[in-house]
Amino acid sequence: MTDDQQTFADHRNLLFAIAYRILGSAADAEDVVQDAWFKWSADDRSQVSDPKAYLSRIVSNLSMDRLRSTQRQRETYVGPWLPEPILTESDAADDAVTADSVSLAMLVVLETLSPLERAVFVLKEAFDFSYAEIAEAVERSESAVRQAAHRAREHVHARRPRFEADRAKKRQVTERFFAASVGGDINALLEMLAPEVTLWTDGGGKVRQALRPLIGAANVARWLAGTAKRPYEGVEIADMTAEVVEINGGPGIVLSGAGRIIATLTVDLDDDGRIATIHNIANPDKLRAIAGGQPRSLT
Repeated sequence: MTDDQQTFADHRNLLFAIAYRILGSAADAEDVVQDAWFKWSADDRSQVSDPKAYLSRIVSNLSMDRLRSTQRQRETYVGPWLPEPILTESDAADDAVTADSVSLAMLVVLETLSPLERAVFVLKEAFDFSYAEIAEAVERSESAVRQAAHRAREHVHARRPRFEADRAKKRQVTERFFAASVGGDINALLEMLAPEVTLWTDGGGKVRQALRPLIGAANVARWLAGTAKRPYEGVEIADMTAEVVEINGGPGIVLSGAGRIIATLTVDLDDDGRIATIHNIANPDKLRAIAGGQPRSLT
């Protein structure tokens, strides 16, 4: 391996981590990292004094360009568009800030930012880049970057309640919630769900899912109990296996059956320990990173 190859390899995890947070898609992030390698290989690197900053600039701009090109596709997506879940390593989960920055709830909020605001927010909040470093990375003035960061931070904080759930508690609730869902136990579900709980399901028009978010404990409990009474994509509930794994920095459930990954399920808790948000992703195109089985380090 040449020095240039080794330098890129040393920063590859960081580059993927930046791209994934900006794009919310592991597949797109991998493509961006590959494009960054081609650009890095072709560029004159003799004047590069800080490879990390240089590569971060390449990836940030490639990610913003790709995000702009995919936004129209996401606007016409069948049903809610949710980020692509990934398996994460325990070091990410042990760091509360890192775990929150890659949570599905956070990535959903980031979808509402402009590409520039999203890139600036990710570089500042997740990786603690200075404003000067971010300005160089996104090729804007430092003043413009500060303004974008302020807008993004206000927007995110207004839409992303920050509940500090105990990790063991969250795992326990996740397991209880799944057992109640599979068992069709509406009463048990109602006890665990916050009154204004929201269920987001993403089938992408390829598998059966709710086409709009379901809001309210009674609505969500009825929908979950109903799905447990019939086969899903030809697989009986009794024939499915469930595994609690690390998904996007927190405990989540991977459902498998008939030799394939069927869906992922993650929850967020409110400050009373009740389930406030549920993300259920079943679009087969978004389960490839989970099916790969390789946890990611996103620090």
